[in-house]
Amino acid sequence: MTQTIDTTLKEKINLETSQIAWSELQRFFAQGLAINVAPELDLVETAYQFSIDNKVLVAQWLASNQIGLVTDQQALAWLETEASVWAVVVKPWLLVQG
Repeated sequence: MTQTIDTTLKEKINLETSQIAWSELQRFFAQGLAINVAPELDLVETAYQFSIDNKVLVAQWLASNQIGLVTDQQALAWLETEASVWAVVVKPWLLVQG
């Protein structure tokens, strides 16, 4: 049963993940809700771990700088280059991978 729930939730997250222009996500950044996910992490798996509130794993990612708030420099670079990023919302967070 748990395996089915996990699979269903991951499928839902995968379907909600999309590529979008960074300029469309400025409100999340302005509210301090945009989380940058390092390229070596799987965005869907990261979102899943956020959604099940896996504090231990999220803390490890934070400590190793594999996730963190999008910096002003990163946001400006994405904006200036009109970059598209992969993104998914796990309320209240927006997880992005550029």
